[in-house]
Amino acid sequence: MLSFGTAGCNLCCRFCQNWDISKSREFDTLADAAAPDAIARAAERLGCASVAFTYNDPVVFMEYAMDVADACHQRGIKAVAVTAGYMCAAARAEFYSHIDAANVDLKGFTEDSYAHTCSGHLRAVLDTLTHIKHNTEVWLELTTLLIPGLNDSDEELDRMTSWVVHELGPDVPMHFTAFHADYKMLDRPPTPPHTLIRARSIARENGVSFAYTGNVHNREGDSSYCAACGALVIERDWYSLGAYALTDDGRCQACGARFPGVFAGRPGNWGPRRRPVELTAAD
Repeated sequence: MLSFGTAGCNLCCRFCQNWDISKSREFDTLADAAAPDAIARAAERLGCASVAFTYNDPVVFMEYAMDVADACHQRGIKAVAVTAGYMCAAARAEFYSHIDAANVDLKGFTEDSYAHTCSGHLRAVLDTLTHIKHNTEVWLELTTLLIPGLNDSDEELDRMTSWVVHELGPDVPMHFTAFHADYKMLDRPPTPPHTLIRARSIARENGVSFAYTGNVHNREGDSSYCAACGALVIERDWYSLGAYALTDDGRCQACGARFPGVFAGRPGNWGPRRRPVELTAAD
């Protein structure tokens, strides 16, 4: 996957973990410049199956992101949006008609936390999630950064995960990730691993088939299990893959049940590496 972003954001999260990018101006962080087709050509040359709009929210460069997605599709490359999902209805429908997969940050499950810590509204994000799930073919996953004392209570996690199952379905993956003090929220401790494990347990009890822990070393919480028979299907240990028990057509090898997701044969061995790319050089 070729990942890239620009600068800026349409939310003002006090806990932003990428604030040096999301709160910067373009001229502060400009590292490279490229037309949409140049990005698509670079991804193709580097052997990338997809391009991800990430680091800052693609909503703020929506037209550019859609042009990149279209250029990628012409070369058989998928487009992935990593976003907070904070959009109005008209922009939402247009944007996701160009996108193949989305990982949406669901930052909590109260209007109060969105208003006071993000300067936004929960309802708009929930509308984005239901639109993606019920009106598009976009593969959808959710990520929630759990912040001690802010959005990690059993009650809030119970309401959030129940809503996901009832409104989006049990097969939408949920990732619970660990917070570290940053930007304007420096008064809270890092998220302990047991909080993420507890959140995963609550999600699974409420019917979420694919709940994961993130930013901690927890092989069980990183791995995927068949919702039909419970067999280990994809073993993950940090960024490395272990056992892989999917058939070529995306079924559990143990019981034959279809495994929700988007698969393209057996995985490679890229592992934990990150490779910086200069688009002009790659192109």
